[in-house]
Amino acid sequence: MYVSKNPYKPGHLFKMNERCSHCSTKYKIEPSFFYGAMYVSYGVGIVFAGAAFAIARLLIGASLIQTFIAIVCTMVFFMPVIIRLSRNIWINFFFTYDAQASKSTLENASS
Repeated sequence: MYVSKNPYKPGHLFKMNERCSHCSTKYKIEPSFFYGAMYVSYGVGIVFAGAAFAIARLLIGASLIQTFIAIVCTMVFFMPVIIRLSRNIWINFFFTYDAQASKSTLENASS
């Protein structure tokens, strides 16, 4: 889906292939299509922040300030992962994977 599989590669976070390599589905169905992924990233970010809180405060027993710092560091460190995961979730609201279409596209390409 992405040009670079590494989300931490500078300048390549948002670069996507034009089409799916398996089924030739066009990823950007309209301009600004992935703006909706911002809403998904909020929910995904809450999950990451909640996990950081649970680990820092409940498991390690850190103070409130240390827990806050742990949450901020987690959100900053995982930002590229959260962005890409949100885009993947967003596009899956509109497209479903069809294994038959993928097989026929691969067979046509190999022949």
